[in-house]
Amino acid sequence: MAAGGIDLFAPGVAERAVLLGTRVTAMLLVAPAFSVMVVPRRVRVAVGLLLTLLLLPAAAAMRTPVALTAPGLATEAAVGLLLGAGAAMLVVAAEIAGDVMTIQMGLSGAALLDPLQGVSTLVVTPLLRLTTLTLLLSLDLHVVMIDALADSIATVPLGTAGHLADSAAAALHAAAALFVLGAQFAAPVIAAALMVTLALALLTRASPQFNAFALAFPVQIGTGLLAVGAAVAGMTYTTSHWRGPYHELVARVLSPLLAP
Repeated sequence: MAAGGIDLFAPGVAERAVLLGTRVTAMLLVAPAFSVMVVPRRVRVAVGLLLTLLLLPAAAAMRTPVALTAPGLATEAAVGLLLGAGAAMLVVAAEIAGDVMTIQMGLSGAALLDPLQGVSTLVVTPLLRLTTLTLLLSLDLHVVMIDALADSIATVPLGTAGHLADSAAAALHAAAALFVLGAQFAAPVIAAALMVTLALALLTRASPQFNAFALAFPVQIGTGLLAVGAAVAGMTYTTSHWRGPYHELVARVLSPLLAP
């Protein structure tokens, strides 16, 4: 029986298919757009099988011997998770920025149902998450992620028992960029809220009889909404230039797996 010119019953092909399927499945568990709750499980399983079959010829062409071992399967899962997490960093950073923006705008008491995750969240967070996912798909960054998956077959051969502890440490170090990105995305709203607060404080100081609380809430929300537009523009620029940082991040996190 052959699939894509590959004999599925040839020696070593079944093992490579299992290892490759583990890597692909782990990536889809955290990858943007594929991992959201609204995507049916059948669709995710079909996408995983399709990617595995498409990449299997490249994996079968490698002549290095493979074996199904617990360390090898753990490495495959780690590689897939790291590939998906590198692309998901933008979405998580947008969620962090959305929470910060909501608090700075004075809307921390308002919440709504997130249609993608099926949980209650702050009002600005779903907007930024949907915006980021739309940008990722429109800029074909999901294709970049799949290309990185294909390149990882040569970078980290299937069945490699890598140094997971070193790679996990590198991944945790790289995760610090989440908070940096979140602060960058939320910077316009933070600056606008600070300026509104200072302006109202000066106005109250100059005119003590002025009721600043009656004006602070609508002014802060209105100014914050305008600043959200500036924040989305900054997110668009960062997302459109994420290809280079994504490849650098993946290379920096995967390299410790093969360290001697």
